[in-house]
Parts: sequence; C-alpha cells; structure tokens
Amino acid sequence: MNITRENIDELNAVVKVNIAKEDYSDKVDNILNDYRKTANIPGFRKGHVPMGMVKKQYGKSVLVDEVNKMLQDALNKYLTEEKLDVLGNPLPKEQEDFNWDQDNYSFEFELGLSPQFDVNLETKKPLTHYKIVAGDEMIEKQIQEIQKQYGKLISKNKAEKGDVVAGTFKNEEEAIDSQATLTLEKLKGKENLDKFIGAKVGDSIQLNTKDLFEDDHQLMEFLKVEHDKAHGLEIDVDFIISEVNKQELAELDQELFDKLFGKDEVKSVDELKDKIREDAAKQFQQQADQQLLNDVTEALIENNKFELPKDFLQKWIRTVGEKPLTEDEAKEEFDKSEQGLRFQLIEGKLIAENDLQVKFEDLKSFTTDRIKEQMAQFGQTDPAEKELDDIASRVLSNKDEVKRLSEQLLNEKLLTFYKANIKLEEKEVTYEDFVKEIYK
Repeated sequence: MNITRENIDELNAVVKVNIAKEDYSDKVDNILNDYRKTANIPGFRKGHVPMGMVKKQYGKSVLVDEVNKMLQDALNKYLTEEKLDVLGNPLPKEQEDFNWDQDNYSFEFELGLSPQFDVNLETKKPLTHYKIVAGDEMIEKQIQEIQKQYGKLISKNKAEKGDVVAGTFKNEEEAIDSQATLTLEKLKGKENLDKFIGAKVGDSIQLNTKDLFEDDHQLMEFLKVEHDKAHGLEIDVDFIISEVNKQELAELDQELFDKLFGKDEVKSVDELKDKIREDAAKQFQQQADQQLLNDVTEALIENNKFELPKDFLQKWIRTVGEKPLTEDEAKEEFDKSEQGLRFQLIEGKLIAENDLQVKFEDLKSFTTDRIKEQMAQFGQTDPAEKELDDIASRVLSNKDEVKRLSEQLLNEKLLTFYKANIKLEEKEVTYEDFVKEIYK
C-alpha cells in the first residue's frame, strides 16, 4: 500500500491511496475459507462447497468490504501520523473508469485543510464587562413579593383593587375550562379592572383576551393555551368567581427574617435589602458573564481574518445530511455556519495553546464543588468526603452529565482567560438598564 499527498494550495490537498493485490488477498482468502466452512448450499455438505462457487457467490462483496475497511484505516492513520488538521471529512473523488475486477486499486480523496493563523486578542476598544446590580425599585418589589408569599389571604364578599380572585376561565368553542388565581393588579387597563371591582363570589365576568394582560404569555398560564395560540389571541371568555381574598402582607420582623435566612442572619430591613442585593448580584453575574462571552466571540471573529477552503466545505456539506443538497442549498448552509466555524477554529487554537483543555481531575473537582453548593442549599454544609466522592462518581458515570459539566467548566476556563487577556471596561448598571442596553 502506498499513500501520497499533493498540496493544491494552503487550504486544499488531494491524498492518493494505492492498494495492491498483495495488500488484501490474504484477508479476503481467509474470510472466504471461513464462509466455505459454514456455507449452506443445496447439493453440498457443509464444509465441502467448492471454493470456486464460494468465490462466485461471495467473492466480490468480501473484496469490496475488505478493501474499503483497509482504505479507511489507512487514511485515518495517515491523517493522524501526518498531523493534518482537516475540516469536514475527506471526500472521495469520482473515478469513471474504476473497475473492481482488476487486481490493484487507486483511490483519491480531497482534503480541506484548516488555515494557519495566530489569534489576535487586541480589540479596537475595550469590551464592556457589565456589573449588574439590583436597583432600589427592584429591591422594593422583591420585598413586596416576600411579604405576599409569607402573608395570608383573608376571605371577602366583594372584590376591591389589589385583591386576589380565584375562579374559572371558560369558552366552550375553544374548549377552555381553566381554574386560575390572579391578583387584580395583573389585569391590563382600567376597563378590565373595573369589571372586577364590586364583583362577588358566583358572578360571571365577560372578558376579551386581547390586551387582558401585559404579556400574552400569561394567557398560557391562566387559560392553559399553547404558546403559538397565546400570541394575538382574541376571543371572549367568561370568568366565574369562586373566591375573593384580600392579600395581607407579612410583617417585616425578626420572625420573618429568621424564616428566610436562619436565626439572626438578618436583623433589620436594611440588612434584608443588602441580602437581596447580594443574592441578586450573584444571579446577575451569570448574565453579565454570558454577555461578555457573546461580545468576545464577536470581537475575535472580527479581529481574526483568515481564508477557509469554501469550495471544499460547500461540496462536503452537500454530502453529510440525510439527503444530498443542491449547490445553492449547500452555499446557503455554509453561509449560515461560517461564523460559527471561524470561532470554533479560533477557540480551539486558544484552548490548545493555553492549556485550557478540560482534564478529568478538573472535571471531578468542578463537579464536587457543584454538589457541595447544592447540598448547602438544603442545610448540609459539611458533607463527608466519601459521600461527595460517591455522588460525583454517579454523576460522572452519566455521559450526558459529563458533556454538560465539561461545557460549563470549559466556559469558566475561557471566561477566566478572556478576563485576564482581553482589555475590558467594567460598567455598573441596574438590571433594567442592562436589558435596555443589550436588547435595544
């Protein structure tokens, strides 16, 4: 067997694999001998079928299978030994005059080579790293939600502004018969609210779903309709009231603080606000870091220009799906995925050159830390090492969990690397301002 390579240019090459009869004949003969021992052919005892008949019946298919296996093994070994960084998979070139009846075979494969480049981490201007904080308004709303959650409902005869009503939404034509509990402040518009003011248990209130709530998604919750149907839904519904309750807020006292955070962890409303602010900052950190990753991705793609073997990749895309694509379809798919492929190459180079790979020891430690955090939420602050090891082993025996945790850990490694090596500018914003700025 002989393998040679012709470099067409820096991004394209052709590999030629020559397979001679002596490379495969012994394997083919051994397989056919095994077939002869077990073949059941009428008129012949098992093991006494003439070899000529076995070759005639099975020879061509065995030959094709063995040569193809040998070809794939040789090609994979060659790519590994030559350390060729290829994109996609080798594509066999068509040979019009190919003939399986000859003794020696020659195969050619097109290769798309990964471009050579150095990653540039310099950006035209510093990237924004947001520090998202909870504003005063958000903290006050959170405190109100806590007071509602730990408060109590007092039954009433008539509904007033701010009350909580329970009942059933009905519409026979749309098969809607959904029990719901809602605070009247969730209703949108004075007209809808006025229909409830003064209403009693047993009353039926006629409503239209258009502009019933601030967000159409709430129709999914209260009417139990599907997502696509909820958007722009405009039908009449009846709401039959079964309960009217006044929401009495919980007192902001030590009893409530202890219930929320443990004995004497929080001792005043100011400390409660600080605790809410601290917890919110931890939650917002994930969003801020994710936004930084998004911005870094865009910046790295913009700053690192290199050529790709586009023609090869479009040809490869035509062959990899369940059904072949046309040239136009393959070009469209390539255009969609080109930026993602570019970032994959940039990220892969950064990982390899800066030793950011996820190693098993790192993954086990990362998994153990996540387990500790979860256990602490349930009051287990000092678990035994053996217990942690046993749980970690069970988690890491699940392939899906290993994949998920590995991706999380790699993201953390990359994030730490970016924070240390890319010029950043911290910007403190409230969550509301962050949303406005990012989704403007």
